[in-house]
Amino acid sequence: MAVSASNIIYYNRRTLRPPTLSFSKLQIHSKFTTLGFPSLFQHPHHSYSPTSISPSASPVAKAASSFVEVDDYKNSFDSTATTSSWPEFARNVSGEWDGYGADFSSEGKPIELPEFVVPEAYREWEVKVFDWQTQCPTLAEPEDHTVTYKLIKLLPTVGCEADAATRYSIDERNIGGSHNSLAAFAYQSTGCYAALWPTEDGLFELEHCLIDPQNKESRVRIIQVLLLDNGRMVLQNIQVFCEQWYGPFRNGEQLGGCAIRDSAFASTDAMKSSEVVGVWQASSSVASFHSSQTNVFQELVEGITQKSARDGDNLILLPKQLWCSVSEREDGDACCEVGWLLDRGHAITSRCIFSKDANLKEIAVARESLAVEGA
Repeated sequence: MAVSASNIIYYNRRTLRPPTLSFSKLQIHSKFTTLGFPSLFQHPHHSYSPTSISPSASPVAKAASSFVEVDDYKNSFDSTATTSSWPEFARNVSGEWDGYGADFSSEGKPIELPEFVVPEAYREWEVKVFDWQTQCPTLAEPEDHTVTYKLIKLLPTVGCEADAATRYSIDERNIGGSHNSLAAFAYQSTGCYAALWPTEDGLFELEHCLIDPQNKESRVRIIQVLLLDNGRMVLQNIQVFCEQWYGPFRNGEQLGGCAIRDSAFASTDAMKSSEVVGVWQASSSVASFHSSQTNVFQELVEGITQKSARDGDNLILLPKQLWCSVSEREDGDACCEVGWLLDRGHAITSRCIFSKDANLKEIAVARESLAVEGA
């Protein structure tokens, strides 16, 4: 193995909230810690640095003009905004979520893992490796209205060496409380949520977590990595995690190993566009955001039922019956969407709408069905 067990990358995101939920006004301070060797902090698609970015680092950072103290950031998460559905959300999202994760290009092509983490046997056999085995221990506090989770990537192994897998990196994230590290969060009692994460390199991660409504122990998390370029949101790459629930929260102490109920997926066939294109009827749960509000913690509330049409334009087709898109609407707003086809003609989607000046306006999670012609 090219990497020893003691060399674990550990990083904890801490950022400051801007006065409004605007891409153009965010500047980020991030704190990272590496265990072992700093050189492994070079990820396949991002170059992380322990220092904060300068205003000239990116189009996003250039517009950054002000900061908010940590105490103000904490206060922006008003627990009174939550309702009796929060304990149910906490139950459904908490636990040991294990599975596989992979990175994809902005065109939906899988990206190979760096060669130095791939077992020598695979390199000798010229086997390409695209997937990380992952753990995501998650704990939502029903009373404190906070969520903490760790994304743990395990080094690839050969055969059932997976039962003794070695951790490659740990990314700890905090939602709410004094260590909050995101800019916006919307949740649903089912365990679905959407989160907007600024990063220290001027990019933004829009995380969508979707729970299978027929199987609460199965979920996907799709992260759209975005850059604001001359007022346009540009998709940089996509991260996909397919996860199963393996029991109550134990802080990642127990590995799924060879007993894991899923398999690597990045190099499998992408879904077909014909399964997405058409007129869909959606029953949405919606959270509205306004540039003047200070609370960025919102519940997704059941809204209206409406129809919408999808064509093949802007669709990025992914394995596991997943898709995503970043598009500009007729009114100039930007729409960032992901979807999961549960079975033919039935899907669950997550959508975030941003105004022309890059302010977050709305987050919606919807159950959708393909509309019957003439209905």
